[in-house]
Parts: sequence; C-alpha cells; structure tokens
Amino acid sequence: MKRVLLYVSMALVMVGCTTKEDFVLFHDTNISMPDAQKNVLDLSSAPRYEYKIQPHDRVSITMYNHPELGTTSVASQKQDVTGVLVNSRGYVRLPLVKSVHVAGLSQTAAQKKIEKAYGAYLEDAEVYLEVLNKRAYILGEVNKPGEVRLFNEKTTLIQMLAKAGDLKDTANRHAIVVLKARGKKVYTETVDLTGANSIRMASLMIYPNDIVYVAPNNIKSYNVGVNEVNPTLQLISNILAPAVAVSYLSDN
Repeated sequence: MKRVLLYVSMALVMVGCTTKEDFVLFHDTNISMPDAQKNVLDLSSAPRYEYKIQPHDRVSITMYNHPELGTTSVASQKQDVTGVLVNSRGYVRLPLVKSVHVAGLSQTAAQKKIEKAYGAYLEDAEVYLEVLNKRAYILGEVNKPGEVRLFNEKTTLIQMLAKAGDLKDTANRHAIVVLKARGKKVYTETVDLTGANSIRMASLMIYPNDIVYVAPNNIKSYNVGVNEVNPTLQLISNILAPAVAVSYLSDN
C-alpha cells in the first residue's frame, strides 16, 4: 500500500517538474546575468494608433466657452466618470444640436464634427472629447485579473502584467496569449517572455478591448491533479489501513 502511494506521488511530481528557467523572465536574453551587455531596443517603428469610437461607448464632452452644454466643465475640476452614451446606431445626443453621429471616428475627428454642429448656433464653439471606457482585460494566472483602464489609450504588455499584480508562480511564462479584435477579425499572438525575443515582445502594445490570457504551467496541472487524486488516495488508505495494521501485528 505504501509503495502504491509512493509511486503515485512520484509520478505526479515528475509531471509537475518546473525548472528555474521557467520562472525567470527574459532568461534566454541573458540580461539578468552579471556580465550582461547593454542593449538598445528601437520602438520607433511601432504603428501609429488612434482609438475609434464605437456604439455603446461613453464619452465625456467639455465645452470650454459654454460649459452648460457639455457633460463636464473645466471650472468644476471634477472628473467626468459617466459622460454620455453613444447609442447602438452610433449617435450621441447633445443639447441644442440634438444627435451627432460619432461612431467610427477618432476622438479628434469627433471633436471637430461636434464643433461644426455647434458652429451653426455658436460663434466660439470649442470642444474637447474623451472616451471614458477604454479598457483592456487580463485573465488567467495573474494576481489581480480583470479590466485595466487605459488612461493613455495604450500600454505595453509588461505594464499590463504589472497592473495585474505580476504573474503567479503557476503562470506559464512561455505562453501568454494576446487577443486583438480588429474590425470583424480577431488576431491572436502567443508571447514567450523567457525567449531570446522576449524584450521586444514585452513591449508589445496593448490597446482598448484587447485581451491578455496567461496560461497555467505544469505546476498548476500538478496541483489540480493532486487535489483530485488526494480524496481517492485517502479513501484507499482508509479502506486498507485495518488490513495493513493486521498484517503488521501478525508479522510481529
């Protein structure tokens, strides 16, 4: 009986074996070594990105010369957290000009369109618009999964992981999946944060509505396996315990 339990335990341990390299980020780049050479990563080739307003977004609108017409004002110095809803058809309803279609436009283009709409009634219409609900999402083996607000419209993958409280010990640092919805397509990319190209991949840009999924490693599988097997082993042990005790007493 003891041998059976020992063999099962050893098998589970072998399945869950993880090396130091599995935990150290950027391991294959050798930047964590004392004699590591200085490297410069050029990010100037990153594509230019500007968020496009979507139906069901919430936008904050500031009318500098006519604060009563906006959702917030500079004088109040209060952050607008509710704004106004862009409806399912892409329109935002505003005082005086009624409905303005803004879906599919960048924030700058939407500002200009609203200014033009107010220009028919006001001589000094000056608008500032900001989308309030720009978020990315992180799931899986991180300490604080959930949504991450993107104040600067974008962030890097490594910053995203930092905002999520870092990776858990059970995270698979070789398999971090990034899902990006662009138009009617979803693009996926699997990032290895220990590989030779990991520094560049850590700087991968995360934009609104992107999803980061951190897969579990073998340790997680091992722990789950142990939790599933433990009740069975305990049951077998309880059933066989009297027989083992009788056998032991007989031998003595």
